[in-house]
Amino acid sequence: MIKKVAEKGSKKLLNAWAFYDWANSVYTLTIASSIFPIFYSSLFTSDKELVSAFGFEMKQTVLISVITAFTFLVVAVLSPVLSGIADYVGNKKNFMKFFCYMGSIGCIGLYFFDLDYIHTSLLFYFMGLLGYWGSLVFYNSYLPDIAFEDQQDSISAKGFSMGYLGSVLLLLLNLAMVMKPEWFGFDIGTTEAEHNMAKVKAMKVSFITVGIWWALFSQYSFMVLPKGVSVGHKVTKDVILNGFRELKAVWVQLKGNLRLRRYLNAFFVFSMAVQTIMLMAVYFGEKEIAWANDGEKTQGLIISILVIQLVAILGAIMTSKISDILGNIRTLILINAIWMCLCFYAFFMETPMQFYIAAGMVGLVMGGVQSLARSTYSKFLPETEDTTSYFSFYDVAEKIGIVIGMVIFAVVDQVSTMRYAILFLFVFFLVGILLLLRVPKQARLT
Repeated sequence: MIKKVAEKGSKKLLNAWAFYDWANSVYTLTIASSIFPIFYSSLFTSDKELVSAFGFEMKQTVLISVITAFTFLVVAVLSPVLSGIADYVGNKKNFMKFFCYMGSIGCIGLYFFDLDYIHTSLLFYFMGLLGYWGSLVFYNSYLPDIAFEDQQDSISAKGFSMGYLGSVLLLLLNLAMVMKPEWFGFDIGTTEAEHNMAKVKAMKVSFITVGIWWALFSQYSFMVLPKGVSVGHKVTKDVILNGFRELKAVWVQLKGNLRLRRYLNAFFVFSMAVQTIMLMAVYFGEKEIAWANDGEKTQGLIISILVIQLVAILGAIMTSKISDILGNIRTLILINAIWMCLCFYAFFMETPMQFYIAAGMVGLVMGGVQSLARSTYSKFLPETEDTTSYFSFYDVAEKIGIVIGMVIFAVVDQVSTMRYAILFLFVFFLVGILLLLRVPKQARLT
């Protein structure tokens, strides 16, 4: 019996695509944004904040920044190779699966994270991050394949909203495990040190729940999404370089597409700052905010992330509605202006309440900027079936931007403080606004 393929624009196909956000967003929330940063910081004492790795001694936050930047560099190099192969053989879904399962295994492996085995531990961190962003190369490229232009803003926003909702549900469970480990069978002992050790064990188990959730809930998307849009071919040695040739072809075509080229320039700059802030926000809160004690800090940081995620659902939906009125570019300019204000605000933050307020504002613009940036790019694409190459170019631009952003952040953090590193990102949002103002309203050739 031949399996019926869901038609482009159908509710079933759109929902299956958006559901992958539900599956994979638990990584960004628990691993990248909340519990792992808290767990990682718990491995260090106040008089030992430096860590030795790869022959260097550096701040703990700098090490994570460097590893994160390196991972994104690997993604930037690999994605054109993999997307070129996927486009040629017409089976992008298999590549999406590969990275999904790699990321899931990486998350589970974080259970064994130990400073005594720092390089192996960082390998698992690397696998999780690479798996998440590697799978997004192919996931994002599905958008113009599964949705018509007038559906793309709303389904992109729905995907992010589902991701925020699903990740919040799991984080609530993980939060309960960390704050009340005795409810889940962890031995809390009789001393504060034993209680803290139980919390750390609960954090490590939460990494396993993320890996299982990600692999399990992605199955529905894999079942419904089509393999790809091209006819299958065998992979040869020459095909390996196809991705770079396709990137070069996209680059050449961009020279004749003024609107898309100028939009990508703006996206490269403001995305650099957005992603850096999102990746380092909890590390900032852990180090720079005056928490009363470790218990308040752990609870406060996780609550802040929950606030961000819940508000982000509203933010993604609101942004989609506002863009219908103002247009995509004007809405992105507005969002970048808010991000600029947040950079200044963060520089002066000291109290937990100030951090909570910032979390609410970040949530409001975080979901909106990601959702709208993706759908705007999709709208500006020329008529083509080669969507994987265009989205590979988009992803490479994003990843290289993140590498630059994280390296700048790490350098400023190493020589001064994270406050100045955050403040410096103000410049990127300002330049992003100036570049967005140069994007033509209509598609124009040059």
